[in-house]
Amino acid sequence: MSEAILVVNAGSSSIKFSLFLDRDRDGEPELLLGGQLEGLYTAPRFIARDAAGTLIGEQRWAEGEALGHDGAITYLSGFLREPLGEHRLPPVGHRVVHGGLHYGAPVRMTPAIVEELAEFIPLAPLHQPHNLAPIRSLLAHRPDLPQVACFDTAFHRGQSEVAQAFALPPEITKRGVRRYGFHGLSYEYIASVLPGLDVRAAQGRTVVLHLGNGASACALNACKSVASTLGFTAVDGLPMGTRCGNLDPGVMLYLMDELKMDARAIEKLIYRQSGLLGVSGISSDMRTLLNSDEPRARFAVELFVYRITRELGSLAAALGGLDALVFTAGIGEHAAPIRERVCQAAAWLGVVLDPAANAAASAPSGWRISTADSPASAWVIPTNEELMIARHTLHLLNSAT
Repeated sequence: MSEAILVVNAGSSSIKFSLFLDRDRDGEPELLLGGQLEGLYTAPRFIARDAAGTLIGEQRWAEGEALGHDGAITYLSGFLREPLGEHRLPPVGHRVVHGGLHYGAPVRMTPAIVEELAEFIPLAPLHQPHNLAPIRSLLAHRPDLPQVACFDTAFHRGQSEVAQAFALPPEITKRGVRRYGFHGLSYEYIASVLPGLDVRAAQGRTVVLHLGNGASACALNACKSVASTLGFTAVDGLPMGTRCGNLDPGVMLYLMDELKMDARAIEKLIYRQSGLLGVSGISSDMRTLLNSDEPRARFAVELFVYRITRELGSLAAALGGLDALVFTAGIGEHAAPIRERVCQAAAWLGVVLDPAANAAASAPSGWRISTADSPASAWVIPTNEELMIARHTLHLLNSAT
């Protein structure tokens, strides 16, 4: 059978998975199926679909069923036996949010490396411990199984020292306190397909807006990361679904001194109770906010767009101009009103929106939403972090043989 790669993206209560085949052994990995196990530890549900979107597997467990990451991986392994045609789990590629300074490229996992990556949990508390959970499980039960970690921080490691630095004393910065940047797998995928869509953008100055429940922006010069809105942690930069984004450090001091909030209470506030949810008081879902007539919902959307356009100006300054603007991820790919507002605010950078193209149905490979004569082009390009992980995993394992 063709070489298979399982891609796993584990969260606190879910595991998303994709199974890819490398039919030519040297070609592009081909998606065979995908799905997720959600509601872990509460009301677990499994669903799988083939590449065409046809439902091929579904399972529900009773509410309160103690199915955690270990049980989810065991169930997934059993489910994959039939489509794989063999009684073994294929090599696994994992999304791991934080690789620190040491890991600037994918790496094959060992127990020692897992423990080293666990040291970054305080830097990405919403993601890192859950990313590592299935890796630990498979190392314990299948130590012979090749596993590869692909890092969201790795794509940004080539940024200049100035772009990664905080204005803090060296006794603090030498401990790893610096700007890391995240969503790197998404940006890396966009950089890999951009040359086939817009050569000028690929060779020039492009800002990519990864707008989803987690949101950030990245400046690319010749498809290399030179600056990003996310910094030391994944709570910096743009407002997100439940994360506040950039915040004056003095606000933290105020919360501690005046409201007597401790570190855990502040962590809960800035990671889980802020952003679109906190400002609107209604929802973290942009679709809900765009359909709402509530003043707070409208204000949350307005603030989101305003912050995007401010950061866009900053990143354009870091690039010395703008040749292209790319929208990706859930909001970026599907929320035409947000794209319209951002492009209108970016007119000073040379972006001229084509309203009909912006409102058009999506194209799988991406589509241009600026006019043909727009000085700076604007695009919608669906991201594919899973494919990027599959590519990295295959390359690393093939190069080791």
